Amino acid sequence: MFVVVVAVSCKKPYYPPVSSSSGSFLVVEGMINSGADSTFIKISRTVKLTDKVAVKPELNAIVTVQGDQNSSYPLTELGNGSYACAGLNLDNAHKYRLSIRTAKNEQYVSDYMEVLNSPPIDTVSYDINGTVFGPGLNVYVSTHDPTNKVRYYRWDYQETWIIHANYSSYFKSNGDTVLGRNLVDDNITYCWQSDASSNILLGSSAKEAQDVIANAPVISINSTSEKVGDEYSIQVRQYALTTDAYNFYVNLKKNTEQLGSVFDALPSEINGNIHSVTNPSEPVIGYISVGSTSKQRIFVSNRVLPNWHATPFYSNCKLEFDWDSNPQQKCCFYNFGTSNNQVDAYINYNIGHYINPFIPIDAIVIMPNTPPIGYTASTRECVDCTLRGSNKKPAFWK
Repeated sequence: MFVVVVAVSCKKPYYPPVSSSSGSFLVVEGMINSGADSTFIKISRTVKLTDKVAVKPELNAIVTVQGDQNSSYPLTELGNGSYACAGLNLDNAHKYRLSIRTAKNEQYVSDYMEVLNSPPIDTVSYDINGTVFGPGLNVYVSTHDPTNKVRYYRWDYQETWIIHANYSSYFKSNGDTVLGRNLVDDNITYCWQSDASSNILLGSSAKEAQDVIANAPVISINSTSEKVGDEYSIQVRQYALTTDAYNFYVNLKKNTEQLGSVFDALPSEINGNIHSVTNPSEPVIGYISVGSTSKQRIFVSNRVLPNWHATPFYSNCKLEFDWDSNPQQKCCFYNFGTSNNQVDAYINYNIGHYINPFIPIDAIVIMPNTPPIGYTASTRECVDCTLRGSNKKPAFWK
């Protein structure tokens, strides 16, 4: 007891000083794709901890890829700080750089870089040996370079999975009338949801005799996650890095993902290969590489996994239909007269005053081959999967 009291009493809050500098430094993300795939560059500005916005995109900039043979390839602004161009199919014998001119006429350029193409990905694989949080799925990537030229790698991924609404809706309301739902064109029961990697995945074979990366971890997914509740897909992209680019991302990873405990590295300056021409002393964050990427996609079905069950995203869903325990709602879902569609004020919201209408789910029929006396229903969160995903099947989906 004495030791605990002393230990607690010795702790004092520390409030670190926050710089009041008004500097807003340029941040450049992306790479110059030398092959047939498109090049995407995202440009933004740093923000202060006290700012109310988390992202400050750099708009209306002129962005070009420049070659050391005086070639130039403009990028088109997509909005929100993103710029892109179609496949460049660059000459691998030359060097290339990125040039940025902002709307304020500030000029930035990256160093001229040689083209370094990624070797193919050998495999994207998975196992079910469990995660640090319990049972789950682990995804890995393996690759090699027979020329022993690359040695340093970075990966990112795009994952997509099927999500399900808690209830399947066979009916819909146009505001006045309950109609049968077209389950092909107006499906809201299952959708596809996607997400992109947000952590930095790196690998190196520099200390190995051969340039081989075997089963580098990509992502771990808990067995109760919606991602593995039905069908899951992940596409892994691979980038080849120079030594300097690898060191940049190692430093960036330490500064963004490995801070907080007493054994973590201290924050340090992140030096990239992008510089301000207008003000050479101005810090710029980012590293531009040049090369082609390789990618591979796999699918994992819940049918090949153990008896895993996903935890529903909405856990408090319930059907509104029990008139014995909820007699006050009898008026809103049931009609014992001749016209089913004129008393459902919570479903046919044009004839009621309910600003968040329920979605009809299924018809309630007393006797076979007779008109329904009403409809079961629930809130939109429990019935409409398009609140969190898209009901349009992705082009790559099996």
